[in-house]
Amino acid sequence: MLINTSEYLETIEQIKAEIKAAQYKAAVSVNQEMILLYHSIGEVINSHKVWGDKFIDSLAKDIKLAFPNAKGYSVRNLKYMAKFARTYPDRQFVQTVSAQIPWSHNVAILDKVKDPDQQVWYIKKTAENGWSHNVLIHQIESGLYQRQAIAEKISNFESRLPSPQSELALQTMKDPYIFDFVPFSEDMIERDIERALVRDVTKLLLELGTGFAFLGNQYHISVGGDDFYIDLLFYNLNLRCYVVIELKTGDFKPEYAGQLNFYLSAVDGILKKDQDNPSIGLLLCKSKNDLVAEYSLKDMSKPIGVSEYRITSSLPTELERQLPSIEDIQKHIQR
Repeated sequence: MLINTSEYLETIEQIKAEIKAAQYKAAVSVNQEMILLYHSIGEVINSHKVWGDKFIDSLAKDIKLAFPNAKGYSVRNLKYMAKFARTYPDRQFVQTVSAQIPWSHNVAILDKVKDPDQQVWYIKKTAENGWSHNVLIHQIESGLYQRQAIAEKISNFESRLPSPQSELALQTMKDPYIFDFVPFSEDMIERDIERALVRDVTKLLLELGTGFAFLGNQYHISVGGDDFYIDLLFYNLNLRCYVVIELKTGDFKPEYAGQLNFYLSAVDGILKKDQDNPSIGLLLCKSKNDLVAEYSLKDMSKPIGVSEYRITSSLPTELERQLPSIEDIQKHIQR
């Protein structure tokens, strides 16, 4: 007889959650042991570096003979193990930090990030956010460290939000945001960019960061019988608050902050529940004067951040002139 009570269903969900947690712990444990093994092999290779590459070639062949079914011991991977051990000589660091992410992710960071501080930052962010290999590479190539960790961020979060929400909100911000999946045209208006962002909302959420849930674009709110429409509305699960985003195709203007301040008041009055934190606003402009933006936010009552955004799929004017047009290419194909 099938049991279909709410208590039974809750019990099943609890058991499934415990199984998933155990599987995750087992996977992390296996990965940690493998990373530490690779580090040990790298140390041995480095201690015999006077033997040169022939040693690594012979080592790969002998491991293959001894363990024919084992993978991961190619010449290329053994060289990465040596580089890994040279880059992170502290085994305690490897155990507690590097071993928290897969080997392929460690290799990507070794290949693409040279600065030690950035290497540690990307390792920790990968573990924190569960980035796939491709997502990690995208974040590195888009300069996420420069845009998020060390960017000069313009906001009034510290004075308008309690701690630790203010720190979390600042960590969430980037400057600039990179929307390289948006097709560029010179006569674009805000609505064109907004539609393009919504069409590829998965990439938009990736660029915004962890914890964002998309609630809608041109989100309708009614205040005193008047209709207003928010460009993009999100809820951030980590910050536990609504996030209102307004897009502008030109330079930052002080009146934009006033408009966003009003939207935040409306969202807090209409949508926000008691358990939610104060809503946050993000004003995205093609360019901004930092000092003007700082003065504009100084006396705003609501927490607002101002960042630039880039649509990097556009080409420099000089290069665009040198390339054939779509019509020229079509004529050439027809000929």
